[in-house]
Amino acid sequence: MTATSHASTAGTAPAPSRWTLPIVLVAQFVTPMSIAGTAIALPEISGSLGAQPTALQWVVNGFNVAFALSVLAWGSLSDRIGYRRTFTIGAAVFAIGSIVSAAAPTLLLLDAARTVTGIGAAAILAGATSMLSSAFEGSARTKAFALFGTINGLGLALGPTISGLLVAGVGWRGVFLVQAAVLALAAIGSRVLPRNDTASLLDGKRSPILDLALLRDREFLAMCLVPVAGSIGFVTLLTYLPSALSGIKAMSSGTAGLTMLAMTIPVLVAPTAVAKLMTTVRSVTVGSVVYASLAALLLGNVGILLLAEDRSIIWIIAPMVLLGLGFGLPIGLVDGHALAVVPAERAGTAAGLLNFFRIGSEAILVAAYAFVLSTIVGQHLTGGAADDTAAGQPGQPDTYQTAFGATIICLVGLLAVLSLVIVLVRGKSARGAGRPNIANGDSNRA
Repeated sequence: MTATSHASTAGTAPAPSRWTLPIVLVAQFVTPMSIAGTAIALPEISGSLGAQPTALQWVVNGFNVAFALSVLAWGSLSDRIGYRRTFTIGAAVFAIGSIVSAAAPTLLLLDAARTVTGIGAAAILAGATSMLSSAFEGSARTKAFALFGTINGLGLALGPTISGLLVAGVGWRGVFLVQAAVLALAAIGSRVLPRNDTASLLDGKRSPILDLALLRDREFLAMCLVPVAGSIGFVTLLTYLPSALSGIKAMSSGTAGLTMLAMTIPVLVAPTAVAKLMTTVRSVTVGSVVYASLAALLLGNVGILLLAEDRSIIWIIAPMVLLGLGFGLPIGLVDGHALAVVPAERAGTAAGLLNFFRIGSEAILVAAYAFVLSTIVGQHLTGGAADDTAAGQPGQPDTYQTAFGATIICLVGLLAVLSLVIVLVRGKSARGAGRPNIANGDSNRA
């Protein structure tokens, strides 16, 4: 069944208002910003509420775990109650959780509030992707998801910077208050968003929270695996490359942050560039973009092995650009394509499953990266020296470089295997052979 036939089953979808994209994108910007930027406030939070390592980590982990686990439930629920309602509830829950976070007198309450905020973030993401999928068609749909991808990359890239400025200017509580204000406005503004009565499409059937039957569609399964490749090859390094720059090159936080622009700027420009190519160059297909992104991630990770104490940082700039392109090229495109190949009435459930792969893999792989690196460091150092080196403190560049290199080799191996799996799952592009160009208003071009 093509995306065109899926759309027909949904009846006539309400036209998006001119405020649809601004409201959805502003709300969606806050979610990755909250993921990437909250950690920078931890030192000040510890000074205010106490330095309890486990409780402090759950300020970040509580949000991430709740986000990953509840996105499945929200995806299924959105098919029953409607995408706009799901988005509105998510924005309201996120705002309330952020207000409580800002006012929290203890770490325990802060952790609980951040968990609630993660639940709200999952509803925003499930409602937003499903709403964009049903509200836009043809080239407008391609452009909408390109902007969606750009905003996600922007929030991820600028999250630490914006949060750092807020912490410096108004304190850590200000970070959560600003997030609450933005999401409260999004919840209020959601009244003008298109209303999708998806419940009527289910004919009284209840969609399961975890509908693994959707994965029988090989194209949908492949699109679910693409974000996992991004988690392996990009998100891990986005999180820990600054520590490597410090541990190996004794680079300051400020300089490391500027260096990371080589990775983050491509993430911002790639989705829009891909959307333009998809609408103007027929030979540019979903498959070619996905394969290009996988190749860029592999080459970027191999190139990042050039990071060394006695080698100029210039050697890893090109690999960092490749990493950014590898992550940025399929952002948005994957979401739009994945939701187009499933029945329209299952878009919410499909969005939940897709984002479960994305967010769950990020949480697992970031934790696994830290475990592998610290384990290897622990084989060479003990006690406080091992802890400091694993955290990226300068002083043991040879040890950190050894651990870093071994960890990257593991990532390259995982990426190579997953890339092969994605190619095999998509087969000989048989699906795409008979699909017209989505950018021209037809079904998805694979």
